[in-house]
Amino acid sequence: MAESEEESRRAASKEVSRELKTLINGDDLDSLKQLQYLILGRLQDSNAVMSHFNEYSENCFAEVAGDFSRNTRLLKSMKLDLDYIFQKLRSMKAKILATYPDAFPDESTIEALDRRPDLEMPQ
Repeated sequence: MAESEEESRRAASKEVSRELKTLINGDDLDSLKQLQYLILGRLQDSNAVMSHFNEYSENCFAEVAGDFSRNTRLLKSMKLDLDYIFQKLRSMKAKILATYPDAFPDESTIEALDRRPDLEMPQ
C-alpha cells in the first residue's frame, strides 16, 4: 500500500513538472540564465572593488590613527584649559561687579556700542 502511494506521488509529480515545462519557454530560461550570469559577474566585480577600497581605507586609517588620537587628546586638554580660564574670568567679573556695579554695560548699552555685523546671520 505504501509503495502504491509512493508511485502515485511520483507519477503526479512527473505530470506536474511536465505541465510546468510546457508553460515555460526554453529560450526565456536561457535568457534569464545569461542575465543572471551577467549580474553575477557585475556583483563579483563590485565586490572586488569594494574589497580593494576597504583595504585602502584601512591602510589610510592606520596611517592617520596616531594623529587622530594625539589631536583628540590635545583638544580635550585645550577644552579643560579653556574651561578653567572661563571659570576664572567669571569669578573675576563677579568680583569686579561686586566692587564696581557699573563696570559692565547692560544689554541695551552693548547693542549701542557694538555695531559690528553678525557674520552668522545670512544677509
